Amino acid sequence: MNGVTNGVVTRPGLGHTGRVTGQRDHYRAFPADGVEARWTTWDGEHAEQLTLRWENEGWTASGRVSREQVEYVIRLSPLWHVRQFLLFRDLPEPDLWLGTDGGGRWGEMNGAHRPELDGARDVALEVTPFTLSLPIRRLPVRAADAVEVTVLHIDVETLAIVPTAVGYHRLTEHAWQITQRGTTLDVTVDEFGLVTDVDGAFRRT
Repeated sequence: MNGVTNGVVTRPGLGHTGRVTGQRDHYRAFPADGVEARWTTWDGEHAEQLTLRWENEGWTASGRVSREQVEYVIRLSPLWHVRQFLLFRDLPEPDLWLGTDGGGRWGEMNGAHRPELDGARDVALEVTPFTLSLPIRRLPVRAADAVEVTVLHIDVETLAIVPTAVGYHRLTEHAWQITQRGTTLDVTVDEFGLVTDVDGAFRRT
């Protein structure tokens, strides 16, 4: 039977809904001094540098994507709930700056409410694998179980924002299948739940 909690739809996994011996439900906490990560595409044309640091009683993720020449900043709560999202393209000021109250209500940082975005919990950018990690880090999904979350899919070229249902199916401790926009991605993560590889798309270097 499916369940809905805080806007997240949960459903049993195929053939198994309990705990797998020797596998953790939660990933390790990040070190206090943060982490850095770098990804490239499998063809080597794309490179991204990510810095994740603890500041102002939460986590700040800052990513620089070379091919698209964009930078993003995602401010997160200690439990990895998105608080703010900023996207920079060719100006020192953000082209897009969104904030959320943590309860699924979104708005521009100038105070304008965006009711068409309400209900989503996360953001998703196709130019980076990092945003795939947001629900993985936050949700206590057991191996072989699955969830469906609503994310804000953001086009970095047009700034179009589309609330999108994304399915997360946890296969093992470090392997997931993620279904979004009609495509299924095979994803692996490290001990922190941070994406290492997206088959055919991104790899950690």
